[in-house]
Amino acid sequence: MARYTGPSCRLCRRENMELFLKGERCYTDKCAIKRRNYPPGQHGQGRPKVSNYGVQLREKQKVRRIYGILEKQFRSYFQEADRLKGVTGENLLSLLERRLDNVVYRLGFAASRTEARILVRHNHFTLNGKKANIPSIQLRAGDVVELKEKSRKIACINESLDAVVRRGIPQWLELEKDAYKGVVKTLPVREDITMPIQEQLIVELYSK
Repeated sequence: MARYTGPSCRLCRRENMELFLKGERCYTDKCAIKRRNYPPGQHGQGRPKVSNYGVQLREKQKVRRIYGILEKQFRSYFQEADRLKGVTGENLLSLLERRLDNVVYRLGFAASRTEARILVRHNHFTLNGKKANIPSIQLRAGDVVELKEKSRKIACINESLDAVVRRGIPQWLELEKDAYKGVVKTLPVREDITMPIQEQLIVELYSK
């Protein structure tokens, strides 16, 4: 399966914002975008003209990189969002937020979505008491995500839980830290997503 294996910080610099792809490092002075706040490459410090298409493309790439989704899968999410009732852009963000790996990250069990995806793939979590090792599983209201008993001594997970206060937990989720589990209270709405995303640009791009 195709996947990006290059420097994560390069992606943040390309999108000109912190995508929080490297966990705790993104909150320190070592963050690349704080030291070099311009796109990578020899022409990164220039001032290129950007067309409307370019603006739309960058927004799509930004969201895709935030959630760690490949192009084919991202387009499938858009098509599903377009079929659902409501605003297509908001439906798209809701579908991305409800992925199991994203929920694990949002609850604080992992320092980044990449780390959350690895933990899910390695069978560290259950969903409603059953094995769940597919990162793209769509969660629904009332679902319970729990860390397995044998995994509760893993240092990186406990460190992430201790640092979750800095990041905060969305209102649509509830964390029971002592029990190592989280509950999806309601489905996420647009107000729950605080990242600076202009989803309408993505809708315009795919609607051409």
